[in-house]
Amino acid sequence: MQLNTVIFDMDGLLINSEPLWNEAANEVFAKYNIALSDEDYLITTGLRTREFVEWWAGHFNITADKAVLEQEIYDVVMEKIANAYIAMPGVQHVFDFFKSRGFKVGIASSSPIELIELVMEMYSLKQSVHHHASANLLKYAKPHPEVYINCADTLGSHPLECICFEDSFNGMIAAKAARMKCVVVPNKEVFTKPCWGAADIILSSLEEFNEQHLQQLQ
Repeated sequence: MQLNTVIFDMDGLLINSEPLWNEAANEVFAKYNIALSDEDYLITTGLRTREFVEWWAGHFNITADKAVLEQEIYDVVMEKIANAYIAMPGVQHVFDFFKSRGFKVGIASSSPIELIELVMEMYSLKQSVHHHASANLLKYAKPHPEVYINCADTLGSHPLECICFEDSFNGMIAAKAARMKCVVVPNKEVFTKPCWGAADIILSSLEEFNEQHLQQLQ
């Protein structure tokens, strides 16, 4: 099948929001005298906040209401993202690249829909994105492929017509489980790890993607 659709993850790929999520979680967890290291965060990168909270609340035996912790983290990170310029290099380039070639464009993120819409508004992506999907309220989140399959369905695309851009291992697994091509743009701290072997292409920046890469995926 001919590739005609591109679907982007958001956090860590389009925006450098992972440090802000870390700050927000640390501010909330500080109430319980808990501080997560950078290495701790790498363990749960790509999970929904719900799973993130469940993981670390269980690890540290936090008995507080997990739904309350989740909402507190959301509230803090929404404010942080709204007050910072954190677009990743190459965002406009890669959107223009696919728009000029007539691709359908989607965003499929584990973040809540309100945050996806905030980012689209802040970085003038609303006119370029044909559909945005959140895994936040789905039964399954990444690495399950549900959010990618749902996004493709709404776009009217077969999975084999889709390219996904991801930055996390869980996201890559979700894209490949959906039978989509996957371009990964990992954080520099984990760029050389062997876990990216399942990806079709690995880049250090969205700025690098070009016609040769597209032909390689075709």
